[in-house]
Amino acid sequence: MYAILDCNSFYASCERVFKPNLIGKPIVVLSNNDGCVIARSEEAKPFIPMGAEAFKYEHVFKENKIHVFSSNYSLYGDLSTRVMAILSKYAPNIEIYSIDEAFFKLPNLC
Repeated sequence: MYAILDCNSFYASCERVFKPNLIGKPIVVLSNNDGCVIARSEEAKPFIPMGAEAFKYEHVFKENKIHVFSSNYSLYGDLSTRVMAILSKYAPNIEIYSIDEAFFKLPNLC
């Protein structure tokens, strides 16, 4: 049997790893140069569309107490490596597709 791992709101989730006080609060992560929203937590999705131009939504960020982060690709890459290492312990034949996705075979189910 084959499976897929797709981490939920990965960049926003990574920001919460070292800031657990943000669990349950809305978060957005901005692109390089803070131009556009590239990731949203579930709590932020009702207020901010994906790809939104950040400067057009500054009032929405403030009104809804949305925590805004500049992208931190070193952090996301490090946490991705950790997730994939854990996955590879249980499913040694994995194909990493992107920073937060992988395909793998479940060894004892087929």
